[in-house]
Amino acid sequence: MRDKLSDRVLKLKGSATLGINSKVKELKRKGIDVINLSVGEPDFDTPIPIKEEAISGIREGFTKYTEPEGTFELREVICEKLLRENSLSYTPEQIVVSNGAKHSIFNTLLATLNPGDEVIIPAPYWVSYPAMVKIAGGKPVFCKWNDEFKIDIDHLKSLINKRTKLIILNSPCNPTGIVYTRKELEEIAEIIVENNILCISDEIYEKIVYDVEHVSIASIDEEVKRRTILVNGVSKAFAMTGWRIGYIAADIEISKAVKKIQSHTTSCPSSVSQKAAISAIKWYSDISKIMVEKFKRRRDYIIRNISEKIPYLQPQGTFYIFLNIGNSDSEKVAKKLLEEKHVAVVPGKDFGAEGFLRVSFATDIENIKEGIKRINEFAEENL
Repeated sequence: MRDKLSDRVLKLKGSATLGINSKVKELKRKGIDVINLSVGEPDFDTPIPIKEEAISGIREGFTKYTEPEGTFELREVICEKLLRENSLSYTPEQIVVSNGAKHSIFNTLLATLNPGDEVIIPAPYWVSYPAMVKIAGGKPVFCKWNDEFKIDIDHLKSLINKRTKLIILNSPCNPTGIVYTRKELEEIAEIIVENNILCISDEIYEKIVYDVEHVSIASIDEEVKRRTILVNGVSKAFAMTGWRIGYIAADIEISKAVKKIQSHTTSCPSSVSQKAAISAIKWYSDISKIMVEKFKRRRDYIIRNISEKIPYLQPQGTFYIFLNIGNSDSEKVAKKLLEEKHVAVVPGKDFGAEGFLRVSFATDIENIKEGIKRINEFAEENL
């Protein structure tokens, strides 16, 4: 039946991170002791009070369709959060709640791209950005990084042309853990406004930062805010990856367009998950601090104990550390590391950064200790 598949899907590569997780599960079923450092979700459970709110919703019969853009109550709570935490003023009509931040980004691309429109994606990038752009009919264009693994401004300027529609900005960044400063965002914002382009600002790791401040590019000024589609959700901050709640905050015309698309695809986000999200955002906004403290201790352990043969980029946010393996083929190294030492990591090639490995510290400290021990042994033998 392969001949019946669309050209669109035949050109796509499956998600590297999800593929690695499948391989890990397969090895574990065979009884192999695999240390999984490829995971892209917090290892903590959703806090009990948030789960209880969802259970109450089920018992009360809150199990029907909601508005396509999410309930008014949830959108109102999101507006309050954005004002309280980000100094950004939005109305509930500017908010569209979707089935995860990934869905929010995909909806936005479908709502804004015409065939052949170009989307600038700064490398290293999250693996799904290029695929989503292609599915939506756009063309991904990759921007180089500077010495700090942030956008090379000169290269960014050189990429912009009449076909450029969007830039995707991710801060804190998966896979590198870098966080943009206000000054750096102001420089990017100036380019966005001067060239009349839009910005998707993926801020899903907003609360997972270490000794730095998260700044939303939408907070630079009103004109930048008008051009920014802010994307966030509850997955990372509240350990709610499986609940699938993300959202955009955007100009009203973009919000209406995204709502229209969602009404014809998923109809609406899960009603029960929306109940839980209201509780998380309204009452438990500080709960992520407990996770962040543990993530920081894990990050610091890796920094203190990783082999001197492996340079690294110290993450300011997220729960990933990017390891430099020089000129080595990252796919081959990751495959060999899994086969010989039974440690799963993600090749940098999948993030547009050959010669690197992404290591997740979203697992307990004992796994991290054993994983780093095995990685160091591997480095002594192979790097």
